[in-house]
Formats: sequence, structure tokens, C-alpha cells
Amino acid sequence: MPRYLPEPPLEAEIDGRTLILLVNLGTPDAPTTSALRRYLREFLSDPRVVELPRLLWWPILYGMILPFRAARSARKYASIWREDASPLRAHTEGQAKLLQGLLGARGYSDFIVEHAMRYGSPGLPETLARHHAAGVRRVVLLPLYPQYSASTTGSALDVLCGWMQRTRHQPEIRYCRDFFDHPGYIAALAETVRTNWRNFGQPQEGYRLFMSFHGMPRSSVRKGDPYYQQCRETARLLAAELALPPEQYYVTFQSRFGPSEWLRPYTAPALQAHGRAGTIRADVICPGFVADCLETLEEIAIEGKIAFLRAGGKEFHYIPALNESPSWIATLADLVEPYLHDWVEQRSRNEEFFSEGKTLKIHSIAQDYYSEP
Repeated sequence: MPRYLPEPPLEAEIDGRTLILLVNLGTPDAPTTSALRRYLREFLSDPRVVELPRLLWWPILYGMILPFRAARSARKYASIWREDASPLRAHTEGQAKLLQGLLGARGYSDFIVEHAMRYGSPGLPETLARHHAAGVRRVVLLPLYPQYSASTTGSALDVLCGWMQRTRHQPEIRYCRDFFDHPGYIAALAETVRTNWRNFGQPQEGYRLFMSFHGMPRSSVRKGDPYYQQCRETARLLAAELALPPEQYYVTFQSRFGPSEWLRPYTAPALQAHGRAGTIRADVICPGFVADCLETLEEIAIEGKIAFLRAGGKEFHYIPALNESPSWIATLADLVEPYLHDWVEQRSRNEEFFSEGKTLKIHSIAQDYYSEP
């Protein structure tokens, strides 16, 4: 295999644009056993995700997990799959389109916004290579993980660096490491909670807002991963923004995998315990997910609801992820703008749209692309 990937001809026309690349975790191509087997193989083969020695892990992955877990996961995906794609892919694509429009409305030109997946398609290396071949020489990478973890943001950066190692004419790279405490992100989360309150009533006695984050092995935290501390800080800031007293919110962790101890308290047992203890209403928000996916729509909105109501709870509401909400798209633009200041030309704000009588309204754009999964 050649050390370096082929380069486009030097005399080829240079695109001149900056690539803004939104990176999410990934999704299978279809809710089928074969598609899930391919996806899980790629995902669970990542040493950032499973840190066990390969000689110990391969027999478990290929002998136990892939033959049996893929079919079960496919049934779960089928319960939340949209007509056009998986919810995660559809929402991430919608976010990229809306961000393209909003940055244009803010006066930026000569850039393109794309999305890619760490696992599955569109793959991160393939997306980078496609734009590199078109002459893009500047890349802003925005992993869509609010809280940094070695197994999420770190893994995406591994792939980026691996692609760079094989690229002869390397582009300039800038990336956003995390945004767990960004004021716009916290405000956008708070807006989704307040919308839920307007729809279903303000908190009363017997109310709990569960803030459920994706879990990770405790050993990762002991080794120095900052994820747990960043999750706690996000929760603290969100509770302060909502003026919630400590007795009305609860931080939990979901999606355990394997026999080792993960971050506690676990979401499903916590919902059951609160239901048995007399909590009347549980609202659940998942601040670590900026787009709805299997872990929110099936694990929380379906399984979590069943667990809480069967334990004695009376009312359950899952609060949707940020998805294509206008406040979140505005926050994405705010996150990206500091990386553009000397790369992308900026005209006066909205000049292009006002000059043609096309006032851009982010709310209108969001309505075009957003639909409940």
C-alpha cells in the first residue's frame, strides 16, 4: 500500500473554500441485522471504545456480540427509524444545512458545511478526502459531543490524524474540543425544558427532571478522562439556568455495556427507584446528545417510560434533543465563528439576503427540515 494517498493534479483549480465539518458518532445504514453487524463491528473494534487487550476482546466480539446482539439492535433501530434515514443521520444532516444558511446570513462566503460520522457513513476519512480532492485546504472540525471523552471526541481526532498521516498536501486544521459550558448550549437546553413545561405544566411537588448522560466505565475516569466532571458541570449550569432546586433534578448515566462498573447512578434503575418512592412525574433530558438517536428515542423515550410507569410513576415526558432548534443552530454558528475569522471573508451581515429581498429567518428554515422522528 502506498504511504500517501493520491493527490489531485497541482494545476487543478483550487476550490478556495473552507470546510466546516460536523462529526457525529454514527449510525447503521439500515435497521437490518447485516447492517447492524457491520456497524457494531466498526464501532466495537475501536480501541478508544473498548480498551481491553485485543486477544481478550476479539473472541467476545466475534463469538458472542456480533452473532447475537446485531439482530436485537436491529429490532430496536426499526422501532425508531424514519422513512428517509435514521434519526441521527437526518438530524445531523439538517443541522449542517441550517448552519450553512445561517453562516451565509451572517455574511460569510467561500465555505461549505458538511456532516460526517465516526462510524458508518458518510465516513469521516471519505468526506475529508472528497473535499481535499476538490481543493479545500482549510478544515474546521466540530465534533458534536458537548462533553469531551477519549472514546468520542478523542476517537474522531484519531481518525483525523490518521488521515493526515496519509495525506501529502495536508490542509490546515482547527477543531472545537468541547462546549459543555458554552452559554448558548446551556440556554438552548433550557429552552427545550421550558417548552416541555409550557406543554405539560410547570414543576410541582413530586416532580423530577432527570439529566441522563451517556455512561462510561469508571476506570476511564480514574485514568484521567474529564467526561464525568464535564457532565456534572453541564447539569449544574442547566439547573441554575432553570432555577431548579437540588431536590427537583437528578443526574444519571445510561447505555451500560459489559460487566465492568460504569458511572452511577444508572438511568433505568434510578427511574424505577423514584417511581417506587413516590415521584409523580419524571421529565428526562439527555444533554450529551445534540441529535436524537437510538439511545434517546428507544432507550429513554420508550424503555425509560415503561420502567418509570411500571414502578408506580404517573407521568413521564422525554424532552427531545436540540436537533434543528433555532437556538441550537445559532449556537453552532457561535461555536464555529471564532475559527473562521481569518479564513473566511465576511460581508456585512445579511447583505446577500437583504439585497435580493430574501430575509433569512432561521425559524422558517428549521420548520422546513425538522420533523418529529
